[in-house]
Amino acid sequence: MLIFPVLGSIYALVNHPTKRVYSLVTEVDRAIPFIKFFALPYGVWIFYIYACLVYFFFRDRTSYYRSLLLYTVCALTCYAIYTVFQTTVPRPEVTGNDVFSQLVRFIYHRDQPYNCFPSIHVFSSYMVMRMILTSPARNRWNASLISTMSLLIIVSTLFMKQHVILDAISGIAIVEFYWVVFFSLPALLAKRSAVKRRELQA
Repeated sequence: MLIFPVLGSIYALVNHPTKRVYSLVTEVDRAIPFIKFFALPYGVWIFYIYACLVYFFFRDRTSYYRSLLLYTVCALTCYAIYTVFQTTVPRPEVTGNDVFSQLVRFIYHRDQPYNCFPSIHVFSSYMVMRMILTSPARNRWNASLISTMSLLIIVSTLFMKQHVILDAISGIAIVEFYWVVFFSLPALLAKRSAVKRRELQA
């Protein structure tokens, strides 16, 4: 898990506007309201991802290593996209001194309104949900808990006005792409190879 500080350092290098910054905001995104209460699930995101990885480490070591692999390649893919296709999302003015307003301002202050497409919050949250739903350690409770929390974080990116719909879709898409590349396709090829070996032996 020492890869996370390294990835965080790379993120900081690309979290700024380039010569041209694009907008992927649609009419649907404009219709989505800003809801400050979603700052809570959005803010606990990285702790949640760490907690899921620790859980996988003790309950399903294969899912743990798969998660680290997926997170690393997806994050690096995002960083590469940010360097050539930087997008931004307009943020609302936050008023009030309640705890949620303060939390939103803290989040906005710590994270520049760039590095949006694809969404790292979305891909990582979807990744752990995808992982638990296919894990042999899956049960009704951990599947429900992780799925619910992941979905909350995903929608929080929209209600917090940190991301737009295309950011979320692309975040899910890169997980699915690398899932096929690293897991589904090798398993399919191994199965076909085993079938051919049995046929030859027969």
